[in-house]
Amino acid sequence: MNATIHYDRAFSHRLLLDMLRIRAMEEKAAELYGQTKIRGFLHLYIGEEAVAVGVMNALAPEDAVVATYREHGHALVRGVPMNSIMAEMYGKEAGCSRGRGGSMHLFDAATRFFGGNAIVGGGLPLATGLALADSMRGERRVTACFFGDGAVAEGAFHESLNMAALWNLPVLFCCENNLYAMGTAIERAQSQTDLSAKAAAYRVPVQQVDGMDVRSVYEAASAAATHIRETGGPYFLELLTYRFRPHSMFDPELYRPKSEVEAWKTRDPLITWPQVLTDAGLLTSDERDGLAAQVGAEVEAAVAYAEAAAFEDVSSLYRDVFTESTEALR
Repeated sequence: MNATIHYDRAFSHRLLLDMLRIRAMEEKAAELYGQTKIRGFLHLYIGEEAVAVGVMNALAPEDAVVATYREHGHALVRGVPMNSIMAEMYGKEAGCSRGRGGSMHLFDAATRFFGGNAIVGGGLPLATGLALADSMRGERRVTACFFGDGAVAEGAFHESLNMAALWNLPVLFCCENNLYAMGTAIERAQSQTDLSAKAAAYRVPVQQVDGMDVRSVYEAASAAATHIRETGGPYFLELLTYRFRPHSMFDPELYRPKSEVEAWKTRDPLITWPQVLTDAGLLTSDERDGLAAQVGAEVEAAVAYAEAAAFEDVSSLYRDVFTESTEALR
């Protein structure tokens, strides 16, 4: 690896730290779910960390992000505090959505993280709308929209791609293709398994990317974001990745062989990226241990924060449901 300005020691460590933070938080969330501290649905991002980290590091603070129900990692790397994310998963009022959204509905206006979305493909028209607003205002901002391979079968995907192409809207479409959607192999659900070809049919620039390689993701996302800022129009990335855990904590995972999962784990970005850095002389074992210790402390602090936080008082049950002021309707 060439240690260019993009991959100096500090930036290389930042990419690794971001992935370690996601992995550690998700593993702790799985543990807490088993203890019934976290309830409801829980979709873990373990295995796909290179996608969120590569794309988020290519975005600017003024850009917007729209994610899916598997969005903990996106929110964390975007800058939403781990304390706030963990409290939200606990359903506590100190959470980023006041405990009302839970795992699938993280939101943070300060970081322009416009939420996870429990509806498959539901974020696509929202991202297109945000991009339309920016275009009408003359803003040179990017709206990054994350969605899975299953969402490509939804009408909202085709409508959003078509509108973004027709109106030249600044959307970075990030398809996280983990091959199984919820639990159906892509070849059983898509007649055309090259998903970038579907986007190309709308005359949108496309690129397939190795989603297990954080460097490849970062470089592709950086180039795509530059293209969007310069042209004002959309770009589509098909990020080929793999989740190591089931679709959700309720998933018995009967649709894929364990041997396939183990084979993909040999490409774990938390193994391959440190090795690349070590070979390039950019990471020592002490530095790796130091990053791991930093992450461990952050996770423990986030759990303590969530444990100590209060649930919303029942007296505020109707807050944000009704309004007594007609001014809010004008």
